[in-house]
Amino acid sequence: MWFNPPFMAIARHSPDPSRFNSAIALPFNLRIEDLSLAMQDVYDFFFDVNSLLMLRGLDRLDDMLRPAIMSGLLSDMLTASLAKHSRSLVQNSFFNGHPDLLVKGRYPDNAVKAGTDGVEIKTTRKSGGAVDTHGARDQWMCVFVYEIDEETEPATSRKPMQFSEIHLGQVTVADFRRNERGELGTRTATLDRRGLEKFRQSWVYRLG
Repeated sequence: MWFNPPFMAIARHSPDPSRFNSAIALPFNLRIEDLSLAMQDVYDFFFDVNSLLMLRGLDRLDDMLRPAIMSGLLSDMLTASLAKHSRSLVQNSFFNGHPDLLVKGRYPDNAVKAGTDGVEIKTTRKSGGAVDTHGARDQWMCVFVYEIDEETEPATSRKPMQFSEIHLGQVTVADFRRNERGELGTRTATLDRRGLEKFRQSWVYRLG
């Protein structure tokens, strides 16, 4: 028998159409609608899962997942959804290949270890879209910034996860700085100050 909590407040987010940048030119036949639908797919998933979890008296998925796992989950979901809605992009079928989305038919079996024709998908909680990558590359990069309500009490009244920004732009190796992590750490690269300023000019969606 399911546990029915005395109070439950689950909300379903939707993208705000007025917050999209209609003037931006997107690559590879991407449309604003593709990004909006991908956001809605994620919102619907979290609504369905959290509704079930809370009916059982369990924590929301937003509260259970560690930040790194949450970002990985969102990146995978957005990649799959954009591949479904896009006219020209498909998922890179090479395990851990780069970029996440490839131009359909450009590479054999739509798989490449390190390609250039496509879009890398990243998610972060850092406002402005600053995100670590595995290395500096010439690439098209799309960063979804998301917010999680971790403070409202009781927890059943917390707002659902939402995307606050989307940036999609072309960057080059020269736009990055390397992050040294010591002998045991994994070396990463992040857009430097000028690179980040340039990248932020290619904003697609902003709530604030």
